[in-house]
Amino acid sequence: MTSALTIPRHGGTGEGTAVAARARQVVKAYGSGETRVVALDSVDVDIARGRFTAIMGPSGSGKSTLMHCLAGLDTVTSGQIFLDETEITGLKDKKLTRLRRDRIGFIFQAFNLLPTLNAIENITLPMDIAGRKPDADWLRRVVDTVGLSERLGHRPNQLSGGQQQRVAVARALAARPEIIFGDEPTGNLDSRAGAEVLGFLRASVDELGQTIVMVTHDPVAASYADRVLYLADGRIVDEMERPTADAVLDRMKDFDARGRTS
Repeated sequence: MTSALTIPRHGGTGEGTAVAARARQVVKAYGSGETRVVALDSVDVDIARGRFTAIMGPSGSGKSTLMHCLAGLDTVTSGQIFLDETEITGLKDKKLTRLRRDRIGFIFQAFNLLPTLNAIENITLPMDIAGRKPDADWLRRVVDTVGLSERLGHRPNQLSGGQQQRVAVARALAARPEIIFGDEPTGNLDSRAGAEVLGFLRASVDELGQTIVMVTHDPVAASYADRVLYLADGRIVDEMERPTADAVLDRMKDFDARGRTS
């Protein structure tokens, strides 16, 4: 398979430095007065185009909230979110729905496949709903990248968990979104199936030029990324380029130790 855009593993300069999404002074708070809880506390972050970014942090750190706000799945209390040059904060529901459908892909750990549709029908479903015809060459590349060529006629109950998640990955890639968000995409998979899916996500960046943001608690999963952002108490407190599983684990242990002594 040849690719129109190839980005090296843990890519650095060039095409990978453009910004796909960004947050500026984003606050997300729930409740008011004494019951007010701040999930995101004046967050500034740039998500590089054509790179794989992982978001980590302890439970309650705000990592899933940040992803949901960047993806337009949740509103912010204050601040701005941009997808490329489009500010999505303040968009009306109809325009936001259209933007999410046309420009953003989602991968969730629950797969969210329709049991009555086979693999290829699940993959093309969002485009079918939008009345868009898939690009046949791109669809073939995506299917080849995730290794589903021989399973396209199978329904979800005829596929393993790893294969179902690969269908979900292919569905997110098939519409050629500007950015894909994954919320613990390997959380329901065993280690072997999880490694398969993470390998396909990595390949989608390296071989298809995709931009991926993934929330995870797993140092091994984070090691597939180009960059890891660490959140604590609603703030980005650290980041790591070219992560390894051991380095990520050591960094998380440091955070745990600080939390116990604070």
